[in-house]
Amino acid sequence: MNEIVSGYYRLCVWITKFAYLNLLWVGFTFLGLIVLGFMPATVAMFAVVRKWTLGESDIPIFETFWKSYKNEFMKSNIVGISMFAIGYLLSIEFQILRSQDSLPYFIASYGVIALYLIYFIILLYIFPLFVHFKLKLGQYVKWSFVIGIVHPILTIFLLVVIGVIIYLTFKFFPAFLFFFGGSIIAYIIMWGAVKTFPKFEKATEI
Repeated sequence: MNEIVSGYYRLCVWITKFAYLNLLWVGFTFLGLIVLGFMPATVAMFAVVRKWTLGESDIPIFETFWKSYKNEFMKSNIVGISMFAIGYLLSIEFQILRSQDSLPYFIASYGVIALYLIYFIILLYIFPLFVHFKLKLGQYVKWSFVIGIVHPILTIFLLVVIGVIIYLTFKFFPAFLFFFGGSIIAYIIMWGAVKTFPKFEKATEI
């Protein structure tokens, strides 16, 4: 009986932690007027879940979040603006190619879809890398791509799990996104990414 009560208590504690972290993520995103707040808030959220995946479950959540948000504000926004620009250009290129009647343009549009896939792979791993390693800005993109390609099963697994969570949430529990969506997804991504990092630590000279 005591084990059941203890397990229930631990579950409630973790539910509270994930909800609190998600609210910090939402709040600090708006604090930065969304455009300038999203990236540092997301990086800060990953900084917290990184500690959790490494077994540091009793860290002060707000202090860890705020320290990362403040210290990485400029650097994370540079990365974020760069990634947004790339995504925007890919979208424009795809629309232009699909608007043409010529077959070569239509075929070329599939090349843009392939670039989109690479783009999403990089997005999947760039936040875990950002909070785990100290690299030059371009290296985050490089190693995100390398990890995603070298570990295709993990990459597919993470993309599928995230896709299922987002689909089920929007279909059945939309409020879940506000209270847990970001923090749960960040934890899943970080959990998977951390398993690959020991193989790349020497290569990245960390």
